[in-house]
Amino acid sequence: MRFSDFHLLPAIEQAISEQGYDKPTPIQQRAIPPGLEGLDVLGIAQTGTGKTAAFALPILNRLGQDPAQASGRRHTRVLVLAPTRELAAQIGESFRDYGRHLHLKSAVIFGGVGQKPQEDEVRRGLDILVACPGRLLDLMNQGIVNLGSVEHLVLDEADRMLDMGFLPDIRRIVSKVPKDRQTMFFSATMPEEINRLASDMLRDPVTVEVTPVATAAETVEQFLVAVSKDDKVGLLESLVKQTAGRVLVFTRTKHGADRVVRKLDKGDVAAAAIHGDKSQGARTKALEGFRKGTIPVLVASDIAARGLDIDEIRLVVNYDIPGDPDTYVHRIGRTGRAGATGRAITFVTPDDEEELRDIEKRINRAIPTLEGAPAPVRRAVKAPPQPKPKAPAQNASRRGGNAPREQGEGRAPKESGRSGNRSGRGKGSSGAKDNSRQQQERSPKAAGSGRSTEGAKGRSSRTQGEGRPSKESSRSNNRRGDRRDDRRGGAGRDERHGEPRSLGEQRTASGRPLPKLTQPGENPIKKLWKKFTGG
Repeated sequence: MRFSDFHLLPAIEQAISEQGYDKPTPIQQRAIPPGLEGLDVLGIAQTGTGKTAAFALPILNRLGQDPAQASGRRHTRVLVLAPTRELAAQIGESFRDYGRHLHLKSAVIFGGVGQKPQEDEVRRGLDILVACPGRLLDLMNQGIVNLGSVEHLVLDEADRMLDMGFLPDIRRIVSKVPKDRQTMFFSATMPEEINRLASDMLRDPVTVEVTPVATAAETVEQFLVAVSKDDKVGLLESLVKQTAGRVLVFTRTKHGADRVVRKLDKGDVAAAAIHGDKSQGARTKALEGFRKGTIPVLVASDIAARGLDIDEIRLVVNYDIPGDPDTYVHRIGRTGRAGATGRAITFVTPDDEEELRDIEKRINRAIPTLEGAPAPVRRAVKAPPQPKPKAPAQNASRRGGNAPREQGEGRAPKESGRSGNRSGRGKGSSGAKDNSRQQQERSPKAAGSGRSTEGAKGRSSRTQGEGRPSKESSRSNNRRGDRRDDRRGGAGRDERHGEPRSLGEQRTASGRPLPKLTQPGENPIKKLWKKFTGG
């Protein structure tokens, strides 16, 4: 199928040809026909599948067929909502590129920059307005933006707006848009709240789903590399230097992105950071350098995971594994776009086991380890231990009438009350010892009825907090100690075999030792990248 099969306006077909496009992507093939008919569309597709053209082309075609309304005083006829500044800017650029021969006016508004230039553009009259929800609401509240003439409403990356907390703002904005309109709603995932929002906004929509919800693009080769936190920068630097093309690196925090850039700069690797704390001017400069190739490495927080539309990104590196599986899908969707192939490598530390398991569950496949790189440790999930029945209490001595002893504990005298029982049974604390001595001095009968205090001492009667702990409490303490050792990666004792564990050693549920993350004295940087260097 070709774009000419849609019978678009000649001016639009000319612009598409000038952009170098000939064949539509699957989402475009299925979304453009109902869009041309003015029907509501619910599109479920990953990033990088061509969603922007899927809604921009049919909207531009309908505007071009009704040029009378584009003359004289212009009123906003198209409203596109996007979650990030970068995505809004790229959508605005696409409308200008595809509609360059239609003589339509468009503007992009978002926060982080001065309001006055955006305000002036709106006052001069627009056909197409692309906006982030926050700044749009500000202009609406000031009476600068009026949405009473909107005929086409588009929500792009709706699930990202949910993640960023924009849903209340979106509902307020949509309430000001005429109900007699065409709505096109696009999302990569469909959580319950997005389903409800779509049901409220759409009328008998045509559902277009070109890939399963929240699955990774098939054109992206995915790999894992097990690495310690201290080795991450060295591995990243080695990888970047041996990769021809653009490399996009994702960190979990803004400060983490800045820290990675500083360390790469020390290794003579040109890099720039992009995140929410950067000014719009700095973000634009970084993106332009990345597009032109003067900055080969762009380090981004998740704010850029869905907003970047840059061709020929060779590699995506998850420097920090994301906590949300959907975020992983959107991150790696920056490469392998529009049918091209790409690679995504995720750094995995020993603390990332749970996040990795959630990601592989969501994408329904196990991610292989990069050839020549250490594999992450995958420990078996153990069932919680079942509580054991308490041992029956031992009977008191027939001759001495001593107080019964349970699990190494002695019965507290009446003077100690319940507070003595709370002072750490079976733990052998010094406070419990002092308390028991005081009680023996006050009440010699506690050591044994009808016997002298010396006789009681001769039998070494145990009071609370003293004596040998029971087998049950010992097992419980050992389990707690083992769990602490597991978390610390330190030495402990194997519960099944009763043998000391070496530092960092883990066992499966069947008792077999798992491979260590790295061997002592080994430098993983030297042998990591065989796949990229050919050996």
